[in-house]
This record gives sequence, C-alpha cells and structure tokens, in this order.
Amino acid sequence: MKKQLAFLVNSKKCIGCYSCAMACKNQYHQEKGVVWRKLKPLEAKDYPHRDRAFYSLACNHCATPICVEVCPVGAHVKREKDGIVVHSSDKCIYCRQCIEACPYGAPADNVELQRAEKCSMCVERIDAGLLPACVQGCPAKAITLIELTEEKLPDYVKQYPVGFDKFEELNPSTRFVEAVKPKLVLNKKDL
Repeated sequence: MKKQLAFLVNSKKCIGCYSCAMACKNQYHQEKGVVWRKLKPLEAKDYPHRDRAFYSLACNHCATPICVEVCPVGAHVKREKDGIVVHSSDKCIYCRQCIEACPYGAPADNVELQRAEKCSMCVERIDAGLLPACVQGCPAKAITLIELTEEKLPDYVKQYPVGFDKFEELNPSTRFVEAVKPKLVLNKKDL
C-alpha cells in the first residue's frame, strides 16, 4: 500500500471552538464565504445527548479522489509520496466540475476569484516539516496527522462513524474517534 497521510478527528476531544477553521482561514486568507475546514455539529439522531459533539471536516484526501478524475486541466493531483490531494488554484478554469462531483463538499466555490479551492492539507507546511495549520491550531488536540499505511489503528478509530456519509468508492482517508456520552462526575460533596 502506498503512503497515505490522513487527518484523525477525535470527537471525544473536540470542544467546538472553531480554532481549526480559524487556523486554516488565518493561514490562507480565503475570501469571505469560502471555507476549507468546517465544524459539523452532530445531529440529535446521531448523538442523542444534551451535550454537543462535532466533526471537524475538510478534504478527505481520498484514495480514489473524484476531484482528480473530473478535473479537465489537472488542477487536482494526488501526490505519490504521501497521498495528499493538492489543488492548484492557478490552473483552475472554474468549470466547477470538482465542486459538483465531490459528495463531501470539499471543494469550495470562490465566486469572487472565479475558481474552486480546497484544503491541500497545508502541503507547503508538511514539505517544510511542519504540521497543518488546523492540527497545530487545535487547543484540545482533537485533530492529528496520521500515516494510514504505517500505523495499526485501534478498533475504536472509524472510517465511517455515525453522521459521516459513506462513499466507499472514494475511500476517504480521514479517520474518526466517535463521540461518546459524557460521564457524570460527582464530587464527595455531591453524594
């Protein structure tokens, strides 16, 4: 199996602070309304508890990315050395095929600059030996960078957790630790 870097999203740790999305925005200065990393609150049907739970979502850097397949000018490329799906905005002809084809909604429509854009896992930071901005910016350490082909992941790490759409033909690389119902912690004075 080829090397595949991936995001591991730990919903047990995520506090819903949007620091991951803001770190991405601060790194790339996207136009107003253009978002590459989103925080998705889990719906009551998926997480039926009073407390909130979230998935931090961006491009999944799929094993068989539809954006690479449909782009007529090669603006999307899956790197051999690490599996990152890189998007080159300067090559984009704004045909919008990637935006329409991706069932996960990763490519963003930048109407102002007339181009598609998406998370490229901070490829320039990774090439410089740094972590992606979202990983570095998460105060709860709820997003980490993992290597799927080298690490044996525990059984509780899921590819398709409840509330995350299943598109097996794309084989998304993002992995998740599902949120669980919080435990009630009592102090001695509460007893």
